[in-house]
Formats: sequence, C-alpha cells, structure tokens
Amino acid sequence: MNTEFNQVQWHDVVSEEAGQRIDNFLIARLRGVPKSLVYRILRKGEVRVNKKRTKPDYKIKAGDAIRIPPVKVAPKPDLPSPKLEKVAELEQAIVFEDDALMIVNKPSGLAVHGGSGLSFGLIEGLRALRPNDTALELVHRLDRDTSGLLMIAKKRSVLKALHAQLRDKEMNKQYLALVRGQWQKNVRSVEAPLKKNTLKSGERIVRVDVEGKPSHTRFRINQRYAEATLVEASPVTGRTHQIRVHALHAGHPIAGDPKYGDAPFNERMQAGGLTRLFLHAWQLSFKHPVSETTVSFEAPLDDALSGILDKLTRI
Repeated sequence: MNTEFNQVQWHDVVSEEAGQRIDNFLIARLRGVPKSLVYRILRKGEVRVNKKRTKPDYKIKAGDAIRIPPVKVAPKPDLPSPKLEKVAELEQAIVFEDDALMIVNKPSGLAVHGGSGLSFGLIEGLRALRPNDTALELVHRLDRDTSGLLMIAKKRSVLKALHAQLRDKEMNKQYLALVRGQWQKNVRSVEAPLKKNTLKSGERIVRVDVEGKPSHTRFRINQRYAEATLVEASPVTGRTHQIRVHALHAGHPIAGDPKYGDAPFNERMQAGGLTRLFLHAWQLSFKHPVSETTVSFEAPLDDALSGILDKLTRI
C-alpha cells in the first residue's frame, strides 16, 4: 500500500478550485482511493469543512479549510515511458495545443484512460509526454473503438469552463458514421432514453429503456451508398455509447460495431477492408475559455476509412 495519504491533510481552497462538489474534489485529490471509500469518510463525518461535517454535494468555496482523514491508497501505476512507440505517436495526434488546453485526434483502439487490464490509455500517455503539465484531465470521452477529436484541459479552471459548456449544450460535436441501409430522410433526430447495464462477464451494454436517462442525437445524411449511408451525428446529450445505440434504435447499426452491429453487414464491410468501428469525431467547436472566441477544429477521415467509402457504390 502507498503511504502517501497516511496522515491527516489540511487543504485551504483557492479560487480556482471553488465551485466543485466536495466528493469530486476528494476523488480527484485522492487519486487511487476507491470512490466507495471517499463516500464512506464523508458519510462518517471524517471529512470536515471549516471544522464541520459536510455532505457529498457541498460546493467548496475559496477560503474553506478542508480536513482530509488518513486513507489507504493502492500504489499509483507508473506512467508509460514517453519513448514507448504508442506514446510517442500521440505527439503526432495533437491537433492543437496552448497553455489552456489540447485537442487530440485519438486513434481507434486506444482507450481514453488505463484500467481494466490496460497498462495505459490516452490521458496517461499525454501525461508522460507533458510531465510539466500536472493538471491534465479529459474534458469528455470517446469509446475505445471511436476515433477523432478529444479535448484535454491543462488547468482546473479550463476544465470547469468546458464542462459548463457541455452541460449547457454550448459545444458542437459532429461525428461521421457509416450505417447499414438507407437512412430515412425524415429521421433527423433520435430521442430515446438510455440505460447502462453490466453483464455477468463485466461487459457494459447500453439499451433503450423507459427507465434510462434522457438522450438525444441529431442525424443528417451526408452520402448514400447502395447498401449503406454515411451520416453525420451530433450528440445533444453525452451518454455512454449514445450514437451507436441511437443508430441501432433507428434501424441502422454502425458498420464494424462488435457490440451493437449487424453481423452479416459487418462481414460484408470487413470483406471490403473495414477492420474497426466506422465512427469518427470529425468536427468540434466551442468557446475558448481564455480568449472567449469561438474556435473550430476538424479531423477528416483517415485513409483507411476513406478507402472503405471509395469501394462503395454511390447512389
């Protein structure tokens, strides 16, 4: 066990940290400590704010004095070597970078973070490449098999501002997906509640369920092919596997999707050279938290996905 947190800690909240919930603050600060333990020490009153017990949803304020009790934490995994080929390749995937944030064109097959048997993910790789940026955090996520634009904040204040834009639906994210069949002209929007389920194997699966969370994706036809349609998908909400499940719900599973796809369609696409999920986050626009100007970024389809489209018959 790591002894990094084996003593009482005292922390004075600075203005940049203010506004976040105490549970989220503790989870970020006590990295490696199970969330269940964080909630246990809150429930037992071992965490004090200004010498008083506090609830998990309390929003910390500048000047608050927080007492954090001793906790045991699993050893922190070492960051991968920046010389490792897969890590070094991430340098080429950075589309934009300044003092506030980073935009990365994530390759398909790379998880956004390590865990579940993975030695490292994109965020650990970037932390290895940028050891002086000590506050690198994912602003949002992409499925492991999805490629495309992903935002990383370099400061807590930037993360907070970008999360506010996501929450207030002020950020525009566009994906390209190749789906089975002819997408109906009149289906421009799918609003179907989504519920996460964990199978006995530990695999996560998402289904349309009346008891699920409200979920909304906009769709637009980009190009029709003989047995498929290239659609643009814009998620209004940000649920796990949302575009994939909403496309399936509309009757048009995404090509190459091992979880929600159509096996015969996948086999035909595979015969044409498709080796991955055909879902790519190609466009992103938002208000830069520092300059407050609207910025837009694009990552066109790579040669592999473009090559698949070239083999299909346009109609």
